[in-house]
Amino acid sequence: MDPQQLRTFVTVARLGSFSEAARELGYTQSAVSQQIASLEADLGAALLVRRPVGPTTAGRRLLEHAAPLLVRLAAARADIARLAGAPDARLVVGATPLALGARLGRALGEVRRAYPRTEPDVRVLGQGVLPTQLATGEVDLALIDGLAAPSDPLPLPEVGPLTTVALDEQPVAVALPAGHPLAGRAGLALADLSAARWLDAPELAPTGARLRAVAGVDGFAAATRYRGTDVRGLLALVAHGHGLVLLPGPVLEGVEGVVGVTVTLPRLVHRTELVHGSLPEGPAAVLARALQP
Repeated sequence: MDPQQLRTFVTVARLGSFSEAARELGYTQSAVSQQIASLEADLGAALLVRRPVGPTTAGRRLLEHAAPLLVRLAAARADIARLAGAPDARLVVGATPLALGARLGRALGEVRRAYPRTEPDVRVLGQGVLPTQLATGEVDLALIDGLAAPSDPLPLPEVGPLTTVALDEQPVAVALPAGHPLAGRAGLALADLSAARWLDAPELAPTGARLRAVAGVDGFAAATRYRGTDVRGLLALVAHGHGLVLLPGPVLEGVEGVVGVTVTLPRLVHRTELVHGSLPEGPAAVLARALQP
């Protein structure tokens, strides 16, 4: 398949319009139509219904393949560009909210000493976004946190050849309101809380789907959705009974109205990893070395 035809198909399907896709891509409408026709001829299947514009059954199946294919192509281009290009002063660091901390601050100090003209750009992003942005070169390296079994790597999506280095592992705790009947426990089995009210905060904590996977039971329904990266706001909702959330134990220490109870079954940790692609010598390589234990 021609990658450009694939991009054009994805754009038409997303916008539901040949003319809008042509405008976004900078083509004529006839060029867009020709690319779609060529792709359909290549695959031997109709991919789009024309009126109204939308994917056929074959088109929907191709869309499932298209996103990872296009990411891998962009990742390959970015990887070669990093290897072939000369080092410059650019340094873009991506980090999930709970992965930020003093370690990064200290390491950036070493970068400034080695490259005084570098102006670091730190971007706080979700775990679902960062691996792709890393692979495609939008960020140079990333600090990503999440839930894992002890000593296991984070379950990151396959977006290209990436290197991961474990930086930290912390115990995992359930954040409960201070008056919760289980707040005095020394430890809890995650499965015992499957019927409780949970907060859905995908930028900060494991989703319901992830909790079901690690606990091996159904449940963990979201009572309240939280779309943000401020952990204080999230814990204020916990304190007032709007739902439970799974977080690294140290984050819950000293929070008014909230008690953290360690998850003892299954064995889980909150893991932080340094993730990067190829790193030619430059600010990003210095930062990667400075971040490692």
